[in-house]
Amino acid sequence: MTEIMRETLVALADLTRAHFFFVWPLLFCSGLALAFVNYGGFSWELVGRAALIGLSGFTAGLVLNDYIDREYDRRDVDGSLTRYWRPFGERPIPTGKLSPRAAFAVFLLLAGFAAALAATLPAPHNLYVLGIMGYSYAVEYFYQTKKRNQKIPLAQVIGRTDFALFPVAGYLVYGNPDATALLFFLFFYPWTLAHLGANDIADIVNDRARGMATIPALYGMKGAIAWVLGFSAVHAGMALVFGLALGPVTLAGFAVGLVLLGAANHLILRGKSPEAAMRALPLMHASLLVYATAVIAGAAL
Repeated sequence: MTEIMRETLVALADLTRAHFFFVWPLLFCSGLALAFVNYGGFSWELVGRAALIGLSGFTAGLVLNDYIDREYDRRDVDGSLTRYWRPFGERPIPTGKLSPRAAFAVFLLLAGFAAALAATLPAPHNLYVLGIMGYSYAVEYFYQTKKRNQKIPLAQVIGRTDFALFPVAGYLVYGNPDATALLFFLFFYPWTLAHLGANDIADIVNDRARGMATIPALYGMKGAIAWVLGFSAVHAGMALVFGLALGPVTLAGFAVGLVLLGAANHLILRGKSPEAAMRALPLMHASLLVYATAVIAGAAL
């Protein structure tokens, strides 16, 4: 392997956050698992197709994030969060390892592949999934640009609906818009907002350098901590409601996830610093994995 090829692969791994690759299809297919339970039937072929849609579609959104923010990311002064999210610890566009044009081409390739697979789903499921994909990419653009200049956190409140709809799209691969789809959204949306608040606390030094109106920039550290705690509490309430609807196996898994989320909140509340939020993020991400696994296990057992 030539040095140029190796550097390109490293840059692509950082661009796509490659070490998190297994999370996105697992979360997407947790929605599909519930659809199999509610509507009957099962297909490994459809699971494989859905996993690829989830993986490529979500990764495309991550690449789009980098492309939209490419100039602002050059202002970073603290690499802690970058090293957490990127397997080789760099943002490849600002460092010149990957051109903006090449990054946008990667986005188009991934999004096009996900859309082509989604189009093969029977109607109206293909329209459901394609509609959520289009909405999510549009909202990602809104989020990245709106948070540069805002007085209230519209970017965050609207922007995180794309992440919250991700497992719902997995459900709609086989299922239809119904009470379960709504409950999944209402369960997951507060988690995405709590997670965003923790991520913003961890990256506050860079966001100040970029001039971004993130949660701690708008409300200070105390306000950002209250944001994380508040949405975590709302999420815990919805976890109880959703878990009771899904059965004892999933409810038990949700309890484990809430313990992890509670530990993350404790770290943030005790530390009140970007460093504390950095220590909390792995616990929050672990809770996400537990939730997705619990949903699938509850559907399978």
